[in-house]
Amino acid sequence: MIEARHLRVLRAVAASGSFSAAARDLGCTQPAVSQQMKALETSVGTPLLVRTGREMRLTQAGEALVRHANGILAGLTAAEEEVAAIAGLRAGRVRLVSFPSGSSTLVPTALAALRAAHPGTRVSLEEAEPPRSVELLREGDCDVALAFRYEGAAGRDGAGAEEWADLVVRPLLTDRLVALVPEQHRLARAGSGSVAIAELADEPWIAGCPRCRGQLVEVCASAGFTPRIDFATDDYPAVAGLVGAGLGVAVLPQLAVESVRPRGVRTVTLEPAVRREIVALTLPDLSQVPAVAATLDELVRAGAR
Repeated sequence: MIEARHLRVLRAVAASGSFSAAARDLGCTQPAVSQQMKALETSVGTPLLVRTGREMRLTQAGEALVRHANGILAGLTAAEEEVAAIAGLRAGRVRLVSFPSGSSTLVPTALAALRAAHPGTRVSLEEAEPPRSVELLREGDCDVALAFRYEGAAGRDGAGAEEWADLVVRPLLTDRLVALVPEQHRLARAGSGSVAIAELADEPWIAGCPRCRGQLVEVCASAGFTPRIDFATDDYPAVAGLVGAGLGVAVLPQLAVESVRPRGVRTVTLEPAVRREIVALTLPDLSQVPAVAATLDELVRAGAR
């Protein structure tokens, strides 16, 4: 019989490439890892690892077992949490992964409401941009992932509807892109009016995260020009700071602008509108776990505010 603890060890060895590294990740000793791997190979009746010096390579059977382990362990987590809730323990754990602008806007509101309603529920937070956040969800390393996709992106960056077809998708909000210009910029005087992105064709640009950077290049290409990107950074405050210093212009999602509160910067509405859909994702099994379901509900409420 295959035991869950052995699957966790196998997955750690496969990810780290050695018994010693897996032991460090799991917080146990190398002999313990070796013993559990031997026990697992005995259970399945075939070698799972090929030992080459200090590193380990999965056999074909090992690759198959690791592939199935993620779903098995996620299912076990779901079962444990649901049984605990049914038994009346009023406890739960949720591992949440979010992209940075979601972490500073949607997540605090949702988690504050969740704590007030369910003080026994513990939530941990890590940051990752999609598609990495979605990979963490599928690998069993988180329970809820905040992600986004740009309108019309299906089939272009792997974020189309088919990519999420196996997941539970909870829409949170639609986030429009806006331009950031220095407060002394000629377009800052446009006030509440909107401008075409082509009006920024001759400006130096500050680009954001890789996915947003790719979207910027495509939007500019559709307007007939290639942006001259002088600076690129994943840090939204840095983008705003560079714009505020007069070093260029940028395009950011409105949610990111709200999370930064930039100084010396003005926002300008772009036409045609470019939007991204913000969603919360989880696995079908995990969506039935009370703590996960409550977290999703609070994220939806936060997005509606």
